[in-house]
Amino acid sequence: MRYAYPSLTLTLFLSLTMCLTTVCLTAQSKHTPAKFQAAAVWQIPPQFISAAHAACDRLLTSTPECMIDQMAKAGAAADAIRFTRELYKQSQGEFGIMTGFQDEGPVAFAWITYPLRANTNYGLLLLNGQPRIVNVEDLTLLDTKTMQQSAQFQDLKGQFPSVDIWPGDRDGKIWPNSQPGPNGGIQFTVEYPLRNGCHACARAGAALFNWDFDANGKFLGTAFQGMLSPPLQ
Repeated sequence: MRYAYPSLTLTLFLSLTMCLTTVCLTAQSKHTPAKFQAAAVWQIPPQFISAAHAACDRLLTSTPECMIDQMAKAGAAADAIRFTRELYKQSQGEFGIMTGFQDEGPVAFAWITYPLRANTNYGLLLLNGQPRIVNVEDLTLLDTKTMQQSAQFQDLKGQFPSVDIWPGDRDGKIWPNSQPGPNGGIQFTVEYPLRNGCHACARAGAALFNWDFDANGKFLGTAFQGMLSPPLQ
């Protein structure tokens, strides 16, 4: 008498393998966040800030978290709210709304409006790479050592003794330049104001830095590119 056990065993093995593969792929997909898209852009209604402030003041809750909750009531899409929540966690408490988006392949950039800030209410983020959110206003990531050692910067200090780099005066309209980088990567050229000691002090020109990413979107660092002359006094 012949038995079909080997065939049955092979069938069970293949079935088990397929199940395990499906489970692994499902688990992997759950742990891979979706890329940010233009669907996360929300144009802030004129009355949103004042109405949200009034509601949050009545509730006596943390203002940024409450403001995020108010976005849904004001008609913001789910993608916009998810982005603001993720930015809030990543930035340790900043309330920012995506108001512009442009995809550049492995990395995208987005304008962010920060309604609760006293100054520099617009910011710029590089998204969907590694890491997932890179803040170009994080001055600790800039190659400032090379800038400070440059002849341009040393000459500038003769005219502006307290000159230093500041976060960008973004207007939410002018996109930074992008260009191909080495080995299939991408670069973003971003301008930063130089000021003589304080935010309201004399402008001393601007500094240019490249933000470099490889072909897979991994952030490689920044590189000082030069300076723009200060305005005529």
